[in-house]
Amino acid sequence: MNNLNSVLIEGNLVRDPDSKVFDEAKTLATMVIATNRYYTDKEGEYKEEVSYFTITAWGNLAKTCQEYLHKGRGIRVVGRLRQERWKESNNDMRERIGIVAEHIEFMPEKKENLEEKPSTEEVTTDEYEKSLKKILKKEALKGK
Repeated sequence: MNNLNSVLIEGNLVRDPDSKVFDEAKTLATMVIATNRYYTDKEGEYKEEVSYFTITAWGNLAKTCQEYLHKGRGIRVVGRLRQERWKESNNDMRERIGIVAEHIEFMPEKKENLEEKPSTEEVTTDEYEKSLKKILKKEALKGK
């Protein structure tokens, strides 16, 4: 029986996705997102914590990411954790944990990033982030 290994994470791309094509059937896109956590510390100060996660996508999902995603774009990823282990040339063991994407939702573009097409979205990413920060701040204050 498989154990539960499921991740839902949302953040903004730190840089444009990197893409590799192994053959016509296998494409890999690798991207890094930054996620923010807002909280109130013991002294009552509002704090922000930033974490970075490496996301990998394969196949058509990778091709779509390479075509439409760019630095700063918000995404929501559903996937699974994957641990990689390897031995360095000096025999030191190394490891890292990344996220393998199974589904990626693209967040609305910021208005200044839109080219010719007007957005069909009512809310920009800036407006979304501002409202999210307000909600998180209220929630952090409630937990005091």
